Amino acid sequence: MSWLVLVISGLFEAVWATALDRSAGMTKLWPTVIFFAGLAVSMGGLAWALKSLPVGTAYAVWVGIGAVATLGYSFLTGAETMTAVKLLFVAMIVGGIIGLKVTG
Repeated sequence: MSWLVLVISGLFEAVWATALDRSAGMTKLWPTVIFFAGLAVSMGGLAWALKSLPVGTAYAVWVGIGAVATLGYSFLTGAETMTAVKLLFVAMIVGGIIGLKVTG
């Protein structure tokens, strides 16, 4: 169950990171509200998962999931250009996340 909560909280990291970008320096109300809500869910899930997972592994997985999801969203919306090299490095992050789960 801790791994599931960790994955979900990693996805919410992508929510708050994207909302922070859209908030224009926290000057737009709804993106700022979404930022704080996503941050609370993300951090709360990480904190809960840390009750039974090692901090180094959990934090690395959480950040990796958030980074991959945020980048994926940027690719889908056209905010960032997808290239073969970027996809290779994203695959390396995903491979690292899987490796940490398998060896944990």
